[in-house]
Order: sequence, then structure tokens, then C-alpha cells
Amino acid sequence: MTAVVEVRDAHVVHRARGGGLFTRDRVYALTGADLTVAAGETVGVVGESGCGKSTLAKVLVGVERPASGTVSYRGRDLWAMPPAERRATAGAGTGMIFQDPSTALNRRLTVRRILRDPLDVHRRGTAREREDRVRELMSLVGLPRALADALPGQLSGGQRQRVAIARALALDPGLVVADEPTSALDVSVRAQILNLLLDLRERLGLALVFVSHDIQTVRRMSDRVITMYLGRIVEETPAGRVTDSARHPYTRALFSATPGLLDPVDPIPLTGPVPSATRPPSGCPFRTRCWKADEVCAGAMPDFSAASRPGHRYRCHHPVEEDQPTRDLVRQSLTRSPE
Repeated sequence: MTAVVEVRDAHVVHRARGGGLFTRDRVYALTGADLTVAAGETVGVVGESGCGKSTLAKVLVGVERPASGTVSYRGRDLWAMPPAERRATAGAGTGMIFQDPSTALNRRLTVRRILRDPLDVHRRGTAREREDRVRELMSLVGLPRALADALPGQLSGGQRQRVAIARALALDPGLVVADEPTSALDVSVRAQILNLLLDLRERLGLALVFVSHDIQTVRRMSDRVITMYLGRIVEETPAGRVTDSARHPYTRALFSATPGLLDPVDPIPLTGPVPSATRPPSGCPFRTRCWKADEVCAGAMPDFSAASRPGHRYRCHHPVEEDQPTRDLVRQSLTRSPE
């Protein structure tokens, strides 16, 4: 499949408010990220709060510039382009759906104006063609034409998110990044929005990156799942095998925490807080909470290893055995504590 976007060895470092008298702490938001997203596929991104999911999303759409590394859109390095060309390429070629549609949409603009705005900024078509495109977008996401002159405050949460999705699709992007797109919605509406995204991916051939805390939803939505921990991608797994066949202890712990009705299993306990991103642990950052950790884990971050099945790779000195039952891992974690 043709790559829509490629991220290679991307690092994002922010200056923190804290620190010494003459120096400020640095937050290592993203460290050595490598990711390729192909046309027509959905990549899910999971991890605890602060793991770098949203930073990766911003890097993918060209909003965040990496301190080092490359971000390529259809084979061209975004940050090697002149600013005007980069804005045109990233603005038209990528779209982003934010977590809360009530804050992502301008409250003073009607639905028609919100959807027409990207077309006006990028000067797409004539005035008549832009109006036709607005009607097409509303139909695409299931919004009745009568809402074209409504303000966001007059819409339900689900309708506002449909407007946000339509705006992200206005310029026919090759990549859409959805950052927690259903977390601010009622449970009854979430399934409708998720089904809409799946339908649009199939109809338009989109590359979709789906970022969420709801890891079971990520598994359902995705072709493959990326697990992040403290700014690092630690595993990449085919979505259909992530629950029982993930090799990284952290991925297995995350998915063990979701309830199973047919075969309930106690979650794998993770002791201790997530380490600070300003002073990450040496070696593997997960070692301070991992029941398998030893002195080797403290020495160096492992490189990626390939699992026996295609499309599955992980970074761990002591990976979980292939297809090892989660029940066994629960017992192991209870008998060993992190080093």
C-alpha cells in the first residue's frame, strides 16, 4: 500500500515551567517515533494520559514540528518545504477531528460558514462550487440541510461532531487524525460517530489515525494498534491479535484492564505512578512498573524486535511469550514486583 504519511525518528521536546534558576526542565513528549500510515488503513494509538498520543497526532498533521527527525507526506518532507507550501500541503492533505466539538467549532459561525471556511482559505473552486461542496459534506456526514444556517450552540453534541468531521473532510485529505473523537459525547451517540468514521474510511479510502483511551474501541476501529509509553512507541500489533498476542508487558496490561463478559480475567496490576516526562528512567521507561524488569532493562532501551507474524514488532528485553494466556501473566505479576 502507498504511504500517505511517514514519521521517522521524530523527537519533540518542550520547555517546562519548572527547573533551576538559570535553566528550565525539558519535557520529552516524543522520543524516536517511527510510524507509517498507508492509504485506506486505520491505525489506533493507545496509552495512558501523558504518553505522547496527542503529540504524535499533532506531528502527523504538521501542527507540531519535531526537534529532530522527519515527517513526510506522500514522500515529501513537510518541514523541508517553504512555509507557504507546507501550510498548503498539510492544510489540504490532512484533517483533524478534536475531542470536544463544542470548543473546536467557532460558536459565532453557522454550519455553512464553518464548512466553507477551509474552501475559502485554500481557494477551492468558484463560490457556487463551494456552496455545492458544503451541501455535499453535510449529506456525507448525515446532517439535514435545514441545519446549514444553525449555530453550533443550537446543535446536539453528536451533530456538532458531525460538523467537525465534515470540516476535516472538506478538502479531500489523504489522512484524517481523530484525537479522542467520542470522549465528550453521550454513550448513545458514540456508536453512531464511530460507525460514521468507519463508513467514511471505506467510501473515501482515507488513512485514519484513531487516538483514544478506550482501547476496546481502538481495537474494533483499527487495522493495527500502536502502544505508546512515556513518549515512545513500544509496540505495533495487528488489531485482531492485540488482546491475547501482544508481546510487550505494558500492552498486555492495558488490554487486560478491559472487562470481558465471556471469560473475565483480573487485570494485570501496574504498581506505582507513571514516571515524569522531564526525568524519564534510564533504559526502558516502563521498567519501574514492570514485573519482568531487571538490571538489563535499566541499561538500555531495546531496539524493535519482529514477532513471528507480519506487522507485529515490539521493544522489550523480556517480552511476553507468544500467545501466553493473560491469566498466567496476572499470576506472574502478583509474585514479582518491579526492580
